[in-house]
Amino acid sequence: MNARFTGDPVLPPDVTARARDLGPLESPLIWLTLAGWAVIVLAVVICLWRRPRIRRWGTTGVAVLVLLAVVTAVNSYVGYVRTPDDLGRLLGKGSGAFDAAGMLLDDGKNDASDADSPDSATQAGSEHHQQQQQATTDTGTRTEIAHIPDPAHGIPSGDSYVLLPPGYSDPASAHRRYPVVYLIHGYPFGGPRDWLTSGDAPGTLQSLEAANAISPMIVVSVDMTAGNPSKDWECLNVPGGPQLETYLAGTVIPTIDHRFRTVADRSGRALGGMSGGGFGALNIGLRHVDEFATLVIALPYDDLNDSIGVLRGDQTAISANTPRRYLPTMKFSAPISVMLAVGTGAPTDVTTAHRIADSLHKRGQEAVVHAEHGFNHTWHTARATLPYLLAFADQNFHQPGSQVPTS
Repeated sequence: MNARFTGDPVLPPDVTARARDLGPLESPLIWLTLAGWAVIVLAVVICLWRRPRIRRWGTTGVAVLVLLAVVTAVNSYVGYVRTPDDLGRLLGKGSGAFDAAGMLLDDGKNDASDADSPDSATQAGSEHHQQQQQATTDTGTRTEIAHIPDPAHGIPSGDSYVLLPPGYSDPASAHRRYPVVYLIHGYPFGGPRDWLTSGDAPGTLQSLEAANAISPMIVVSVDMTAGNPSKDWECLNVPGGPQLETYLAGTVIPTIDHRFRTVADRSGRALGGMSGGGFGALNIGLRHVDEFATLVIALPYDDLNDSIGVLRGDQTAISANTPRRYLPTMKFSAPISVMLAVGTGAPTDVTTAHRIADSLHKRGQEAVVHAEHGFNHTWHTARATLPYLLAFADQNFHQPGSQVPTS
């Protein structure tokens, strides 16, 4: 069974330029300035070395400036913290002074408030209203937190962020259903808020919708941390541990379909992610083609590599969760379309993406590789390629045979 071919989307230049722009805290000028001041202070300390107080305070100042320069240089490369708001969210994960500083910097955008959803069509009853929170963002999208714990599968918590399109609550749209793109964060130390901050999903949706480049859709940033963000789970069903694949396919998707007006079948459902989340999206998507017709993956890889230990030596589980092994002989019960997005500055990613695409082509499936010039295996690439990934999903949602119902 062959997939429908849509190809790499062509997007308006203002959309793609915006996605490639650096945030104010990503500018190289920050770490260069800090490094420059460190050199100046060091020179002063050397000149006044015989003065104990200046020597003591000066060396401390140099150490602090060098540390800040290193941290900001790494952030400039990785693109994790774009804005003061992003920094506030990061500091807010701490306690004491860090949390207080985070509250001052966090402007509240893209966060859910304490208000319950007023949209009765979103949920089946008042119990579900109490399980969700919402806010209106500056992009016109509405952000809700869907609390989806699943202790039976080792998931003690699970706060996934749901981005609802403008007009979702309008009475005129009360019967409209929307396709859904599920996005998975990276590992380790990733989380579902990353796609709202580092990945700028709300802003990307706004720019695409303003340019009429996509139809309205729901985007869900899924919590696949199993309550332990520091662990490199790779979205797997871990022997003796959290069953993350089962959680996503068997708990999250039915819950989202129940609480929101979704197109509740594979034709209106896409799965994506970045880096470790991209591996999870590829693996889960291939193992659940009955649930997903489209995969949209940034920074892909198809082998567990150093994360193989999470399966605790179970060779059957390792083989069954290594796409590089099983994809070349995989039988597809339904067609699937895949976009693999990479940065040209990461040759390994480029090679891996083409290897995956070639394997899919040989199995009669659509696979498109999109490369962004100059970027590496970082959030810069994930953010720059997200417009293409969402547009690719939109193309597939509206292919013949996959029409998305509007009422």
